[in-house]
Amino acid sequence: MALPALAATPEELSSWDALYARRQDAAAVKQLDEALKKALEATPEDYEVLWRAARVRNWQADGATDTKVKKALGKQTWELGDRARKVAPDRVEGQYFAALGIGAYSQAVGILAALGEGLEGKYNERLDAALKLDPMYERGGPLLAKGRYYYELPWPKRDLKKSASLFQKAIEKHPEQLRAWLYLSETLLADGEEKKAHEAILSVAQGGVGYDPAEGQRIQGWARKVQTTIEKELK
Repeated sequence: MALPALAATPEELSSWDALYARRQDAAAVKQLDEALKKALEATPEDYEVLWRAARVRNWQADGATDTKVKKALGKQTWELGDRARKVAPDRVEGQYFAALGIGAYSQAVGILAALGEGLEGKYNERLDAALKLDPMYERGGPLLAKGRYYYELPWPKRDLKKSASLFQKAIEKHPEQLRAWLYLSETLLADGEEKKAHEAILSVAQGGVGYDPAEGQRIQGWARKVQTTIEKELK
């Protein structure tokens, strides 16, 4: 009987996490991609490899502006997350990234089309599991995903009050989380709360990025356009 392939070592995991922390650098992402691809070929059911592969795909999907690219990357994130959650359904990472993959895929195809494909139930199944396991994973990531869900849904399912409350819950624990402030500002603006939206977007512009430089810089870049929109509304 053949022995199973060795799982990733602690040293490899630390190396991959260090590369992920530098993911604003395309060369670091390429190196990480290559290492994870090789690891997945060797140990296709290694949970620690699977969720990390889903994580980097989600980063790429999150930043993709081309809908075809975003759709493909979202689908890959979803599939890798599902493979991870099958191996360890009681761990938050697989559930969380599978949900985010479905979310990115849905944004790419359009929310109405995604609802027509029956993706809402699949998204909530995975996200609600993540919320139960650890709502503060990735500085409140599951709460942000749920809040964004209530923001992006079309009427009559859209619920801006519920959306804002989830972002505020994440901010209470992790005020450094710039994505929470950005999402809150967009929800408040959509709800006609321009002054509060402006206060929230200033928290992004004036916030530090030391908690996660790649993430913080991405969010501050996105926030500039939102801030301009809010300030036009205030005039």
